[in-house]
Amino acid sequence: MPRPDTLSLREARRIAIAAQGLAASPSADTAPAEARHVRKMVGRLGLVQIDSVNVLVRSHYLPLFSRLGAYEAGLLDRLAYGGKRRCLFEYWGHEASLIPVEQQPLFRWRMARAERGDGIYGELARFAAERRPYIDSVLAEVAARGPLGASELSEAGRGQGGWWGWSDGKRAVEFLFWAGLLTTAGRRGFERLYDLPERVLPATVLATPTPDEAEAQRALLRIAARAHGIATERDLRDYHRLDPADARLRIAELVEAGDLLPVTVEGWAKPAYLAPDARRPRKVGPRALLSPFDSLIWERQRTERLFGLRFRLEIYTPAEKREHGYYVLPFLMDERIAARVDLKSDRKAGTLLIQAAHAEPDSAHGPVADALAVELRRLAGWLGLGRVTVVGAGDLAPALANALTISVEVG
Repeated sequence: MPRPDTLSLREARRIAIAAQGLAASPSADTAPAEARHVRKMVGRLGLVQIDSVNVLVRSHYLPLFSRLGAYEAGLLDRLAYGGKRRCLFEYWGHEASLIPVEQQPLFRWRMARAERGDGIYGELARFAAERRPYIDSVLAEVAARGPLGASELSEAGRGQGGWWGWSDGKRAVEFLFWAGLLTTAGRRGFERLYDLPERVLPATVLATPTPDEAEAQRALLRIAARAHGIATERDLRDYHRLDPADARLRIAELVEAGDLLPVTVEGWAKPAYLAPDARRPRKVGPRALLSPFDSLIWERQRTERLFGLRFRLEIYTPAEKREHGYYVLPFLMDERIAARVDLKSDRKAGTLLIQAAHAEPDSAHGPVADALAVELRRLAGWLGLGRVTVVGAGDLAPALANALTISVEVG
Protein backbone atom coordinates (compact mmCIF):
# COMPACT_ATOMS: atom_id res chain seq x y z
CA MET A 1 0.00 0.00 0.00
CA PRO A 2 1.43 3.44 -0.92
CA ARG A 3 2.39 5.70 1.94
CA PRO A 4 -0.24 8.37 2.72
CA ASP A 5 0.50 11.92 1.64
CA THR A 6 1.84 14.18 4.36
CA LEU A 7 0.46 17.70 4.64
CA SER A 8 1.78 20.57 6.67
CA LEU A 9 -0.47 22.06 9.31
CA ARG A 10 -0.77 25.25 7.23
CA GLU A 11 -1.88 23.25 4.20
CA ALA A 12 -4.49 21.43 6.30
CA ARG A 13 -5.72 24.73 7.75
CA ARG A 14 -6.13 26.29 4.30
CA ILE A 15 -7.96 23.21 3.02
CA ALA A 16 -10.35 23.34 5.99
CA ILE A 17 -11.02 27.07 5.62
CA ALA A 18 -11.70 26.74 1.89
CA ALA A 19 -13.96 23.71 2.36
CA GLN A 20 -16.08 25.77 4.75
CA GLY A 21 -16.62 28.52 2.19
CA LEU A 22 -14.36 30.95 4.01
CA ALA A 23 -11.41 31.23 1.62
CA ALA A 24 -12.19 34.89 0.93
CA SER A 25 -14.35 37.61 2.47
CA PRO A 26 -17.23 39.32 0.69
CA SER A 27 -16.10 42.66 -0.67
CA ALA A 28 -17.63 45.91 0.55
CA ASP A 29 -19.48 46.40 -2.73
CA THR A 30 -20.86 42.86 -2.88
CA ALA A 31 -24.63 42.91 -3.44
CA PRO A 32 -26.71 41.37 -0.64
CA ALA A 33 -26.95 37.61 -0.96
CA GLU A 34 -30.14 36.18 -2.43
CA ALA A 35 -32.08 33.03 -1.59
CA ARG A 36 -30.11 30.98 -4.12
CA HIS A 37 -26.83 31.96 -2.46
CA VAL A 38 -28.15 31.05 0.98
CA ARG A 39 -29.50 27.73 -0.28
CA LYS A 40 -26.23 26.89 -2.02
CA MET A 41 -24.14 27.73 1.05
CA VAL A 42 -26.26 25.60 3.39
CA GLY A 43 -25.94 22.80 0.86
CA ARG A 44 -22.17 23.24 0.83
CA LEU A 45 -21.98 23.09 4.63
CA GLY A 46 -24.51 20.25 4.82
CA LEU A 47 -26.28 21.80 7.80
CA VAL A 48 -26.39 24.84 10.06
CA GLN A 49 -26.67 24.39 13.82
CA ILE A 50 -29.60 26.10 15.57
CA ASP A 51 -29.16 27.76 18.95
CA SER A 52 -31.63 29.81 21.00
CA VAL A 53 -29.25 32.38 22.57
CA ASN A 54 -30.20 35.79 21.19
CA VAL A 55 -27.82 38.15 22.98
CA LEU A 56 -26.31 39.12 19.60
CA VAL A 57 -28.43 37.34 17.00
CA ARG A 58 -29.54 33.71 16.93
CA SER A 59 -26.54 31.63 15.97
CA HIS A 60 -27.90 29.99 12.81
CA TYR A 61 -28.02 33.34 11.02
CA LEU A 62 -24.34 34.12 11.64
CA PRO A 63 -22.51 31.44 9.58
CA LEU A 64 -24.20 32.69 6.42
CA PHE A 65 -23.25 36.29 7.18
CA SER A 66 -19.66 35.20 7.84
CA ARG A 67 -19.49 33.60 4.40
CA LEU A 68 -21.86 35.63 2.22
CA GLY A 69 -21.87 39.04 3.83
CA ALA A 70 -25.10 40.98 4.22
CA TYR A 71 -28.30 39.09 3.49
CA GLU A 72 -31.87 39.34 4.67
CA ALA A 73 -32.12 37.00 7.68
CA GLY A 74 -35.74 36.36 6.75
CA LEU A 75 -34.47 34.46 3.70
CA LEU A 76 -33.28 31.66 5.95
CA ASP A 77 -36.65 31.57 7.72
CA ARG A 78 -38.50 31.34 4.41
CA LEU A 79 -36.22 28.57 3.16
CA ALA A 80 -36.85 26.63 6.37
CA TYR A 81 -40.52 27.42 7.05
CA GLY A 82 -41.89 28.97 3.88
CA GLY A 83 -44.41 26.48 2.62
CA LYS A 84 -43.86 25.60 -1.04
CA ARG A 85 -40.55 27.48 -1.04
CA ARG A 86 -39.22 25.35 1.83
CA CYS A 87 -35.92 23.70 1.01
CA LEU A 88 -34.60 23.17 4.55
CA PHE A 89 -35.97 21.14 7.45
CA GLU A 90 -35.15 20.80 11.12
CA TYR A 91 -33.72 17.66 12.61
CA TRP A 92 -30.93 16.35 14.81
CA GLY A 93 -27.90 16.64 12.55
CA HIS A 94 -25.13 18.25 14.57
CA GLU A 95 -27.43 18.98 17.49
CA ALA A 96 -30.63 20.68 16.31
CA SER A 97 -29.91 21.80 12.77
CA LEU A 98 -31.32 23.20 9.55
CA ILE A 99 -30.62 20.65 6.83
CA PRO A 100 -31.40 20.54 3.07
CA VAL A 101 -34.72 18.69 2.61
CA GLU A 102 -33.24 16.31 0.06
CA GLN A 103 -31.13 14.84 2.87
CA GLN A 104 -34.19 13.83 4.92
CA PRO A 105 -34.02 10.20 3.73
CA LEU A 106 -30.45 9.98 5.05
CA PHE A 107 -31.73 10.47 8.60
CA ARG A 108 -34.57 7.94 8.55
CA TRP A 109 -32.35 5.29 10.12
CA ARG A 110 -31.81 7.68 13.05
CA MET A 111 -35.55 8.29 13.26
CA ALA A 112 -36.21 4.54 13.30
CA ARG A 113 -33.66 4.02 16.07
CA ALA A 114 -35.18 6.88 18.06
CA GLU A 115 -38.64 5.34 17.82
CA ARG A 116 -37.14 2.21 19.37
CA GLY A 117 -35.60 4.33 22.13
CA ASP A 118 -32.05 4.08 20.77
CA GLY A 119 -29.73 7.03 20.34
CA ILE A 120 -31.86 9.50 22.33
CA TYR A 121 -31.69 10.86 25.86
CA GLY A 122 -32.18 8.04 28.36
CA GLU A 123 -34.96 9.82 30.25
CA LEU A 124 -36.83 10.55 27.04
CA ALA A 125 -36.53 6.90 26.01
CA ARG A 126 -37.95 5.83 29.39
CA PHE A 127 -40.78 8.34 29.08
CA ALA A 128 -41.63 6.98 25.61
CA ALA A 129 -41.63 3.39 26.85
CA GLU A 130 -43.85 4.19 29.84
CA ARG A 131 -46.24 6.69 28.23
CA ARG A 132 -46.76 5.42 24.69
CA PRO A 133 -50.58 5.70 24.77
CA TYR A 134 -50.24 9.36 25.80
CA ILE A 135 -47.67 9.97 23.05
CA ASP A 136 -50.01 8.38 20.51
CA SER A 137 -52.80 10.70 21.66
CA VAL A 138 -50.51 13.71 21.19
CA LEU A 139 -49.69 12.56 17.66
CA ALA A 140 -53.40 12.19 16.92
CA GLU A 141 -54.10 15.67 18.27
CA VAL A 142 -51.40 17.27 16.13
CA ALA A 143 -52.78 15.38 13.13
CA ALA A 144 -56.23 16.80 13.85
CA ARG A 145 -55.26 20.34 14.87
CA GLY A 146 -51.68 21.04 13.77
CA PRO A 147 -49.41 22.83 13.51
CA LEU A 148 -49.20 23.18 17.29
CA GLY A 149 -46.74 24.31 19.91
CA ALA A 150 -46.29 22.00 22.89
CA SER A 151 -48.10 24.51 25.11
CA GLU A 152 -51.20 24.33 22.90
CA LEU A 153 -51.86 20.63 23.48
CA SER A 154 -55.13 19.95 25.29
CA GLU A 155 -53.25 17.83 27.86
CA ALA A 156 -49.88 19.56 27.80
CA GLY A 157 -49.16 19.13 31.50
CA ARG A 158 -47.03 21.43 33.59
CA GLY A 159 -43.32 21.95 33.39
CA GLN A 160 -41.31 20.07 35.98
CA GLY A 161 -37.87 20.36 37.52
CA GLY A 162 -34.97 19.07 35.47
CA TRP A 163 -35.31 18.31 31.79
CA TRP A 164 -35.23 22.06 31.14
CA GLY A 165 -38.64 22.25 32.86
CA TRP A 166 -40.24 20.23 30.06
CA SER A 167 -43.90 19.31 30.45
CA ASP A 168 -45.17 15.88 29.46
CA GLY A 169 -46.56 17.44 26.29
CA LYS A 170 -43.15 18.82 25.37
CA ARG A 171 -41.54 15.45 26.03
CA ALA A 172 -44.11 13.77 23.81
CA VAL A 173 -43.68 16.08 20.83
CA GLU A 174 -39.89 15.99 21.18
CA PHE A 175 -39.92 12.19 21.13
CA LEU A 176 -42.15 12.26 18.05
CA PHE A 177 -39.78 14.79 16.47
CA TRP A 178 -36.78 12.52 17.14
CA ALA A 179 -38.71 9.61 15.64
CA GLY A 180 -39.60 11.57 12.50
CA LEU A 181 -43.32 11.23 13.17
CA LEU A 182 -43.54 15.02 13.59
CA THR A 183 -41.43 17.78 12.11
CA THR A 184 -41.13 21.53 12.48
CA ALA A 185 -43.73 23.44 10.49
CA GLY A 186 -42.57 26.84 11.72
CA ARG A 187 -41.53 28.88 14.71
CA ARG A 188 -43.46 31.28 16.91
CA GLY A 189 -40.68 33.42 18.29
CA PHE A 190 -38.36 30.55 19.02
CA GLU A 191 -41.09 28.07 19.97
CA ARG A 192 -41.19 25.10 17.64
CA LEU A 193 -44.54 24.37 15.95
CA TYR A 194 -45.02 20.69 15.22
CA ASP A 195 -46.91 19.07 12.36
CA LEU A 196 -47.03 15.87 10.33
CA PRO A 197 -44.18 15.46 7.82
CA GLU A 198 -46.64 14.91 4.96
CA ARG A 199 -48.05 18.40 5.55
CA VAL A 200 -44.63 20.03 5.74
CA LEU A 201 -42.03 18.28 3.60
CA PRO A 202 -42.14 18.13 -0.22
CA ALA A 203 -43.92 15.08 -1.59
CA THR A 204 -40.90 14.25 -3.75
CA VAL A 205 -38.75 13.99 -0.61
CA LEU A 206 -41.24 11.79 1.21
CA ALA A 207 -41.48 9.54 -1.86
CA THR A 208 -37.72 9.05 -2.02
CA PRO A 209 -36.81 5.44 -1.13
CA THR A 210 -35.21 4.96 2.27
CA PRO A 211 -31.56 3.93 2.01
CA ASP A 212 -30.26 1.27 4.35
CA GLU A 213 -28.30 2.40 7.40
CA ALA A 214 -24.86 1.77 5.93
CA GLU A 215 -25.64 3.61 2.69
CA ALA A 216 -27.12 6.58 4.55
CA GLN A 217 -24.18 6.80 6.95
CA ARG A 218 -21.69 6.69 4.08
CA ALA A 219 -23.60 9.53 2.41
CA LEU A 220 -23.50 11.61 5.61
CA LEU A 221 -19.78 10.99 5.98
CA ARG A 222 -19.21 12.13 2.38
CA ILE A 223 -21.08 15.34 3.21
CA ALA A 224 -18.94 15.77 6.34
CA ALA A 225 -15.75 15.12 4.38
CA ARG A 226 -16.68 17.67 1.74
CA ALA A 227 -17.51 20.26 4.42
CA HIS A 228 -14.28 19.58 6.33
CA GLY A 229 -11.92 19.14 3.41
CA ILE A 230 -9.57 17.31 5.73
CA ALA A 231 -10.56 15.56 8.95
CA THR A 232 -9.85 12.83 11.46
CA GLU A 233 -12.28 10.01 12.15
CA ARG A 234 -13.58 11.91 15.19
CA ASP A 235 -14.13 15.07 13.13
CA LEU A 236 -16.07 13.18 10.47
CA ARG A 237 -18.39 11.36 12.83
CA ASP A 238 -18.96 14.43 15.00
CA TYR A 239 -20.34 16.43 12.07
CA HIS A 240 -23.58 14.43 12.13
CA ARG A 241 -23.10 12.88 15.58
CA LEU A 242 -22.59 9.33 14.29
CA ASP A 243 -21.82 6.53 16.72
CA PRO A 244 -18.09 5.66 16.79
CA ALA A 245 -18.68 2.02 15.83
CA ASP A 246 -20.86 2.96 12.86
CA ALA A 247 -18.45 5.65 11.69
CA ARG A 248 -15.41 3.40 11.92
CA LEU A 249 -16.98 0.79 9.63
CA ARG A 250 -18.29 3.33 7.13
CA ILE A 251 -15.00 5.26 6.95
CA ALA A 252 -13.11 2.05 6.16
CA GLU A 253 -15.61 1.38 3.36
CA LEU A 254 -15.22 4.89 1.98
CA VAL A 255 -11.42 4.59 2.00
CA GLU A 256 -11.63 1.30 0.13
CA ALA A 257 -13.93 2.92 -2.44
CA GLY A 258 -11.60 5.89 -2.90
CA ASP A 259 -14.13 8.34 -1.45
CA LEU A 260 -11.72 9.26 1.36
CA LEU A 261 -7.96 9.58 0.93
CA PRO A 262 -5.79 8.73 3.96
CA VAL A 263 -3.23 11.42 4.75
CA THR A 264 -1.07 12.47 7.65
CA VAL A 265 -0.96 16.01 8.97
CA GLU A 266 2.02 17.58 10.68
CA GLY A 267 1.45 17.59 14.45
CA TRP A 268 -1.75 15.52 14.38
CA ALA A 269 -1.59 12.39 16.50
CA LYS A 270 -4.44 10.68 14.64
CA PRO A 271 -4.66 9.68 10.96
CA ALA A 272 -6.56 12.08 8.72
CA TYR A 273 -8.70 11.77 5.61
CA LEU A 274 -8.86 14.12 2.64
CA ALA A 275 -11.95 14.62 0.51
CA PRO A 276 -10.87 13.70 -3.03
CA ASP A 277 -12.20 16.94 -4.54
CA ALA A 278 -11.00 19.21 -1.72
CA ARG A 279 -9.40 22.45 -2.84
CA ARG A 280 -5.77 22.94 -1.81
CA PRO A 281 -5.39 26.72 -1.99
CA ARG A 282 -1.93 28.21 -1.67
CA LYS A 283 -3.39 31.22 0.09
CA VAL A 284 -6.62 32.16 1.85
CA GLY A 285 -7.56 35.62 3.06
CA PRO A 286 -10.80 35.65 5.03
CA ARG A 287 -11.90 38.20 7.58
CA ALA A 288 -14.81 36.68 9.44
CA LEU A 289 -16.47 36.76 12.85
CA LEU A 290 -17.46 33.20 13.71
CA SER A 291 -20.49 32.13 15.69
CA PRO A 292 -19.56 29.98 18.71
CA PHE A 293 -21.57 27.26 16.89
CA ASP A 294 -19.96 27.75 13.47
CA SER A 295 -19.13 24.45 11.78
CA LEU A 296 -15.50 25.52 11.29
CA ILE A 297 -14.93 25.55 15.05
CA TRP A 298 -17.76 23.62 16.75
CA GLU A 299 -15.58 20.52 17.36
CA ARG A 300 -13.29 21.94 20.02
CA GLN A 301 -10.46 19.41 19.67
CA ARG A 302 -10.35 20.02 15.92
CA THR A 303 -10.26 23.78 16.52
CA GLU A 304 -7.27 23.34 18.81
CA ARG A 305 -5.52 21.09 16.29
CA LEU A 306 -6.11 23.44 13.35
CA PHE A 307 -5.66 26.83 14.97
CA GLY A 308 -3.97 26.25 18.32
CA LEU A 309 -7.07 27.81 19.87
CA ARG A 310 -8.57 26.46 23.07
CA PHE A 311 -12.15 27.65 22.68
CA ARG A 312 -14.85 26.94 25.25
CA LEU A 313 -18.35 28.33 25.70
CA GLU A 314 -18.56 30.42 28.86
CA ILE A 315 -22.31 31.10 28.77
CA TYR A 316 -22.88 28.84 31.76
CA THR A 317 -19.74 29.98 33.61
CA PRO A 318 -20.28 32.44 36.49
CA ALA A 319 -19.45 35.95 35.30
CA GLU A 320 -16.52 36.36 37.69
CA LYS A 321 -14.89 33.19 36.33
CA ARG A 322 -15.22 33.95 32.62
CA GLU A 323 -11.95 34.40 30.78
CA HIS A 324 -13.15 35.94 27.50
CA GLY A 325 -16.81 36.82 28.07
CA TYR A 326 -20.39 35.60 27.73
CA TYR A 327 -21.06 35.33 23.98
CA VAL A 328 -17.65 35.19 22.37
CA LEU A 329 -16.98 35.18 18.64
CA PRO A 330 -13.53 34.20 17.37
CA PHE A 331 -12.19 36.46 14.61
CA LEU A 332 -10.73 34.59 11.63
CA MET A 333 -8.07 36.69 9.90
CA ASP A 334 -6.28 35.11 6.96
CA GLU A 335 -5.16 31.67 8.15
CA ARG A 336 -5.51 32.04 11.89
CA ILE A 337 -7.81 33.00 14.71
CA ALA A 338 -6.46 36.42 15.62
CA ALA A 339 -8.83 37.61 18.35
CA ARG A 340 -12.01 36.96 20.34
CA VAL A 341 -14.77 39.47 21.03
CA ASP A 342 -17.69 39.26 23.44
CA LEU A 343 -20.60 40.90 21.61
CA LYS A 344 -24.09 42.04 22.51
CA SER A 345 -26.83 43.77 20.52
CA ASP A 346 -28.33 46.65 22.49
CA ARG A 347 -31.35 46.88 20.22
CA LYS A 348 -33.09 49.61 22.19
CA ALA A 349 -30.05 51.89 21.92
CA GLY A 350 -29.20 50.74 18.39
CA THR A 351 -25.67 49.83 19.43
CA LEU A 352 -23.37 46.86 18.97
CA LEU A 353 -21.55 46.51 22.28
CA ILE A 354 -18.05 45.03 22.49
CA GLN A 355 -18.06 43.78 26.06
CA ALA A 356 -14.54 42.33 25.85
CA ALA A 357 -11.85 42.08 23.20
CA HIS A 358 -8.81 39.81 23.45
CA ALA A 359 -6.00 39.26 20.96
CA GLU A 360 -4.54 35.80 20.50
CA PRO A 361 -0.83 35.31 21.26
CA ASP A 362 1.50 36.76 18.62
CA SER A 363 -1.28 38.89 17.11
CA ALA A 364 -0.19 42.44 16.32
CA HIS A 365 -2.81 44.57 18.04
CA GLY A 366 -2.89 47.40 15.52
CA PRO A 367 -3.50 45.42 12.29
CA VAL A 368 -5.88 43.01 14.03
CA ALA A 369 -7.88 45.86 15.58
CA ASP A 370 -8.13 47.65 12.23
CA ALA A 371 -9.36 44.54 10.42
CA LEU A 372 -11.70 43.60 13.24
CA ALA A 373 -13.19 47.11 13.31
CA VAL A 374 -14.18 46.76 9.65
CA GLU A 375 -15.96 43.46 10.36
CA LEU A 376 -17.71 44.84 13.42
CA ARG A 377 -19.05 47.76 11.38
CA ARG A 378 -20.30 45.35 8.72
CA LEU A 379 -21.94 43.20 11.38
CA ALA A 380 -23.60 46.18 13.01
CA GLY A 381 -24.91 47.39 9.66
CA TRP A 382 -26.37 43.96 8.90
CA LEU A 383 -28.05 43.87 12.31
CA GLY A 384 -29.50 47.35 11.81
CA LEU A 385 -27.47 48.84 14.66
CA GLY A 386 -26.24 52.37 14.14
CA ARG A 387 -23.25 52.43 16.47
CA VAL A 388 -20.36 50.21 17.56
CA THR A 389 -18.97 50.87 21.03
CA VAL A 390 -16.29 49.25 23.15
CA VAL A 391 -17.63 49.09 26.69
CA GLY A 392 -15.49 46.33 28.18
CA ALA A 393 -11.95 45.27 28.86
CA GLY A 394 -9.40 42.91 27.38
CA ASP A 395 -5.91 43.46 26.01
CA LEU A 396 -7.24 44.35 22.53
CA ALA A 397 -9.91 46.76 23.78
CA PRO A 398 -7.81 49.98 23.66
CA ALA A 399 -6.57 49.38 20.12
CA LEU A 400 -10.04 48.37 18.98
CA ALA A 401 -11.63 51.43 20.55
CA ASN A 402 -9.08 53.56 18.74
CA ALA A 403 -9.75 51.79 15.44
CA LEU A 404 -13.46 52.39 15.90
CA THR A 405 -12.80 55.99 16.97
CA ILE A 406 -14.47 55.13 20.28
CA SER A 407 -18.00 55.08 18.84
CA VAL A 408 -18.54 54.78 15.11
CA GLU A 409 -21.65 55.71 13.19
CA VAL A 410 -22.58 52.90 10.81
CA GLY A 411 -24.13 53.82 7.51
